[in-house]
Amino acid sequence: MKLRKLILTLGLVASTALTASTAQADKIRIATEGAYAPFNLIDANGELQGFDVDIANALCAEMQADCELVAQDWDGIIPGLLTRKYDAIIASMSITEERLRVVDFSERYYSNVLAFAAAKDSDFKTDKDSLKGLVIGAQRATIAGLYLEDNLADTVEVKLYDTQDNAYLDLAAGRLDGLLSDKFPAYDWLRSDEGQGFEFKGADIDIDDKIGIAVRKNDPLKDKFSAAIKAIVENGTYEKINARYFPFSIY
Repeated sequence: MKLRKLILTLGLVASTALTASTAQADKIRIATEGAYAPFNLIDANGELQGFDVDIANALCAEMQADCELVAQDWDGIIPGLLTRKYDAIIASMSITEERLRVVDFSERYYSNVLAFAAAKDSDFKTDKDSLKGLVIGAQRATIAGLYLEDNLADTVEVKLYDTQDNAYLDLAAGRLDGLLSDKFPAYDWLRSDEGQGFEFKGADIDIDDKIGIAVRKNDPLKDKFSAAIKAIVENGTYEKINARYFPFSIY
């Protein structure tokens, strides 16, 4: 009788532990920056909003996962993932060889190109000779910032910023001759009151930039997010989210 009771008790504990483990596995903590409109931003009520946030919520619904979104400064966003402050990054992060050395990425959830922006009334040209001696800004540790450092540091003065918003502020204040940015957040800023006097200059720079969800190495979340991305693209959810922010597809 005692042995049977012990077996039943151990079975109950094991079952409870398995249920708790499953619940734990389905609870996902996701980081985004909160300073990269319209993809991620903090609204007047202190809430995270934007395309990345809507995509994260749609993916969590598709996976039937209990998710929590948190804001994290860009410079510390990968270190925070590696130290397990959260389980994934959905923050318009480009899939690069350098990042792939330390994290895994899902399939893309959108594609990106780079573009220069400058004052409408400026004679800003994007060929290397015309850029010589100009001050060009970008956000630090981004594809745009790396592009400037790798390709134009011998031609222009490169100024890098901790946030995209601070780069916009310096462009608007005349402390920059031009800005190199991911095109879609810049598109949003150019439509704002602060961006009215500015426009894109020259052709887009297509560097085959794919934006994915970062997770720790060998984390099964990689495949779960990839499957969920495919599902929301196929069932029309992605298209509806896209249309809230852009009159064209960014997938």
